[in-house]
Amino acid sequence: MRLLVVGAGSMGRWFADTVGAHVPGDVDVAFADADPSAAAAAAASLDVRDVPVDGDERFDVVCVAVPISAVETSIAEQARRARDGIVDVSGVMTPPVAAMRRALPDGERVSLHPLFAPSNAPGTVASVVDAAGPTTDRIQAALEAAGNTVFDTTAAEHDRAMETVQSSAHAAVLAYALAANEVRPEFHTPVSAALAEAVEMVTGGTPRVYREIQETFDGADRVAEAAARLAAAEGAEFDDLYREASAGLSGEDEVEERDVGEETP
Repeated sequence: MRLLVVGAGSMGRWFADTVGAHVPGDVDVAFADADPSAAAAAAASLDVRDVPVDGDERFDVVCVAVPISAVETSIAEQARRARDGIVDVSGVMTPPVAAMRRALPDGERVSLHPLFAPSNAPGTVASVVDAAGPTTDRIQAALEAAGNTVFDTTAAEHDRAMETVQSSAHAAVLAYALAANEVRPEFHTPVSAALAEAVEMVTGGTPRVYREIQETFDGADRVAEAAARLAAAEGAEFDDLYREASAGLSGEDEVEERDVGEETP
């Protein structure tokens, strides 16, 4: 298999390394990037080669591993280099799937979203198979051979889910970090300690990545609205919101009443 990975960031490197190591037979991997030095560095780190981002060399499959804001343009520019198929790992699905249909209407097309940072691999990978074929089937099999769990979804279902699991979740964690006062470690409760760990996880990334998620998916506004409802709630209204919050995550219609002194949050 001849694989071109467009985008020499951490996700592109993870994809190249994973597929290169787990696809049966010989794999010729190349990197291309708008920054040639980044492509060269990624290639050197995996002992593969780098090629010009505007080159004419063709590959069995092209993987687009660029930021969300650049994915549609990159697909339009790079699909011509794909003999069999094209995949993306951008993190959004509806726009890339549409872009791949336009750019490679007769080829294999798969949108993949690894739901983890590359440093935490293996993990769960969402997959939208828009047009199946043997080359992209081998790529998905390679991801599973590396210990990842690949599950099928639709572009619409995926993007709706990202509003909650990424946009809302990140906004809630960052809002807590911005609102929290500094306290001695001894004061932390199990809840605040878990939130502090979540803050460390989120803020250990790159601002651009989280900014693009917030710009792509709705969710932050709902967190702000919910916080405002909690701040204004009094008496039974707060109790109702508490029950609503618990039912929203657990799927239960009612929450068992607890004595305030029964457990320490």
